[in-house]
Amino acid sequence: MTLQEDGGVGAVPDVGTSFDDFYAAHFRGLTIQLFAYTNDLGHAQDVVQEAFCRALARWSRISGYEEPVAWVRRVAMNLATNRFRRAKVALGFLRGQREEHVAGPSPDRVAIAAALATLPPAHRRAVILHHLADLPIADIARQEGVAEGTVKSWLHRGRAALATQLKEKRDV
Repeated sequence: MTLQEDGGVGAVPDVGTSFDDFYAAHFRGLTIQLFAYTNDLGHAQDVVQEAFCRALARWSRISGYEEPVAWVRRVAMNLATNRFRRAKVALGFLRGQREEHVAGPSPDRVAIAAALATLPPAHRRAVILHHLADLPIADIARQEGVAEGTVKSWLHRGRAALATQLKEKRDV
């Protein structure tokens, strides 16, 4: 094999060079080059790895090139450039968006959420599905795999517990 040990630019593989040898000889050098281009080591490693994956898929053709490393480098550079472009478009989009300030939850919502958290899970699911998701009792029973009477019981107990807790908080 006549690959340069440092993975340099002018390395020319023998006709029988395996992809593994080619990868081992050039990954580090290409990563350094792409790091210099992107100023982000993780990004450089990602695009070089992707370029090598694409080369592997076409290795029977690329291995016959005079400088297959040049092909991998070009693909990696193109991938990095495409990432820059996508990031630039995304940044432009974000800059065009207005920042909206959303008010925090009301004290009533906080009290309801806290009260719901104290209910047993089955009661909490029944109350949420019936009152927030507007599901009928039959659908809740089918979803939970229980009888409709069980769901009615869960709703009754859940609402009673919520009423007690919310009344206590209001009295405080």
